[in-house]
Amino acid sequence: MTISWDEPASDGGSPILGYHIERKEKNSILWQKISKALVAGNMFKSTGLVDGIAYEYRVIAENMAGLSRASKHSETTFALDPVDPPGQPVALNVTRHEVTLQWTKPEGDGGFSITGYQVEKRELPDGRWLKANYSNVLETTFTISGLTEDATYEFHVLARNSAGALSKPSLPSEEITCRDDIEVPKLEVDTIYNSTVVVKAGDVFKLAASVTGRPIPTLLWTKDGKELEDTAKLEIKLFDFSTTLVNKDSLRRCGGTFTLTASNPGGFAKHTFNVKVLDRPGPPDGPLAVTDVTAEKCILSWLPPSHDGGAKILHYIIEKRETSRLAWTNVVSELQVNRFKVTKLLKGNEYIFRVMAVNMHGTGEPLESNPMVSTNPYVPADAPSTPEVTTITKNTMVVCWERPDHDGGSSIFNYVVERRDKTGLRWVKCNKRTVTDLRYKVSGLTPGHEYEFRIIAENNAGLGTPSPSSEFYKAVDTIFQPGPPGNQRVLDTTKSSITVAWNKPVYDGGSDIIGYIVETCLPEEDEWTIRTPKKGLVGTSFTITNLVENQDYKINICAVNCEGVGEPAQVPGTPIPGPPTGPITLDEVTSDSVVLSWNPPTYVGGCAINNYVVEKRETTTTNWHIVSATLIPDSRFKLGGLDEGIEYEYRVYAENIVGVGKASKLSEIRVARDPCHSPGKPEAVIVTRGAV
Repeated sequence: MTISWDEPASDGGSPILGYHIERKEKNSILWQKISKALVAGNMFKSTGLVDGIAYEYRVIAENMAGLSRASKHSETTFALDPVDPPGQPVALNVTRHEVTLQWTKPEGDGGFSITGYQVEKRELPDGRWLKANYSNVLETTFTISGLTEDATYEFHVLARNSAGALSKPSLPSEEITCRDDIEVPKLEVDTIYNSTVVVKAGDVFKLAASVTGRPIPTLLWTKDGKELEDTAKLEIKLFDFSTTLVNKDSLRRCGGTFTLTASNPGGFAKHTFNVKVLDRPGPPDGPLAVTDVTAEKCILSWLPPSHDGGAKILHYIIEKRETSRLAWTNVVSELQVNRFKVTKLLKGNEYIFRVMAVNMHGTGEPLESNPMVSTNPYVPADAPSTPEVTTITKNTMVVCWERPDHDGGSSIFNYVVERRDKTGLRWVKCNKRTVTDLRYKVSGLTPGHEYEFRIIAENNAGLGTPSPSSEFYKAVDTIFQPGPPGNQRVLDTTKSSITVAWNKPVYDGGSDIIGYIVETCLPEEDEWTIRTPKKGLVGTSFTITNLVENQDYKINICAVNCEGVGEPAQVPGTPIPGPPTGPITLDEVTSDSVVLSWNPPTYVGGCAINNYVVEKRETTTTNWHIVSATLIPDSRFKLGGLDEGIEYEYRVYAENIVGVGKASKLSEIRVARDPCHSPGKPEAVIVTRGAV
């Protein structure tokens, strides 16, 4: 990057010995000296730049008395590829004191958008290049004023991008002498052409204009951006100072916007003629969409015509015909909108529809649809899944099912629930109202009777196939297994027997208790041995015999009703669980929480573990504290409420219905603190030749 500067206004009474150059990156505050020795001239080439980085420069002068203050810093400039020069400027207009130039954008913008141009002029033959614009030039045209009459000039242009890079000058313009030899073209038209020209279909319309300018301007007729040519129907006549355009036998498509352009070296002039041909409208814009087709109806939709014939569309006409016939039948005659629901179609017939727009001049050309067959796009739904009964009483049942795999192309809006008594042959509809849920409570059943059920889905096509029949369900109040006996206890023990007693369960499951079962198991085993008769014991006490002396036993007692064996109750004195196995793992440690995890005890005490008790202790005290007021059913627990910076250790107990077991081994000691993160990415702050 090459920089230049002007000499200081004052040399301080001593000749300037040279200059020191400093630079810095835009986002930095550190200036770096980049000139190794005094710079004698007022230009310096800065090297070692990083591509895409913005730099600023400043200069310090030095004389015999020392260094001057630094100059103001330069504009911010990016180290980028150079900007290509703009195209050679061309004179559009020349007067005694002004020249209007036009040029093309540079091919390469140096990676940043072009933000402006600098125009420079040079008076021939010996003048030097001087800046001609005092503000930024945004467009590719510019008028230079303040020129001397009859003087000859050259001009060139430099481009500047958003990074501040300035291109090399363009090729100089041709030599331009400032005198009034060129006159900008002017077009003059009759006042009738200032408004829209309206003609009827079949008539002739004529457009005319006169033109002035020096040299004689070139004339060009265009329509909708396309150049027009002289034909038998469209007659174009061009003269030195006038032109005419005559259109014969006008049609709707002949209307539109016509543009006349006059141009010469001094510039150009344009005039726009608007022509409207009054005619029948064109066809509506397609396609003619046929949607929501059923066996009896469909919906048609379309867009208004692109050509309205120069008049407002009054209404639309819709016609139809069957493909097997040639005659068209009227559907609707004076439709004001561009959407219509056609009804009374015959199922299975194939139809074609057409739409015509109507204005004050007549009926336009039709827009036809593709053939369509009037059939329903949906079929009856498939059968739902086999129904199941979830809740049963003596006179009601709740029936549940799943949706069909396919709804037939139409939403299911009802399910029909039917039942059949095992003693009968006829299916009876259960629901009088619409059922949209996948469950229904059937009422009015006869107690003691057995019923089967089936479900039928209903959509717009009607009722579908019935589901497979469910199994038979008996209408009786539901009986459940009994609850555990109460107040189970040991009455007596000998070296070979244990006598236990209990009370009847609070909940009998809805049926009388018919007996009890007493079973035993060794503490370290899971295989239970029934000690009572298999049909159960009628009483509420029992002596277990043939036991081994000094051997511990787990004892369960279960109640039995007609539904089966109920929940067991363990006799107190059954062993408590062993300690949880470790080690206790500490994860996700923060300043106020930790996640503890452990393994269940090897010995669970003969019944399921229903809770773990977690305790913590600060290392500065001997007191242990239970950390949770709620049950901890799993072997993983997140403990909160820790104090940052405090050392803690933890232990865990297993608990079953008998009681709390022994404590686990202590965890490792861990400080409650947030994990630290890695340092940030290092950045250079001060850089010299030998140090960073």
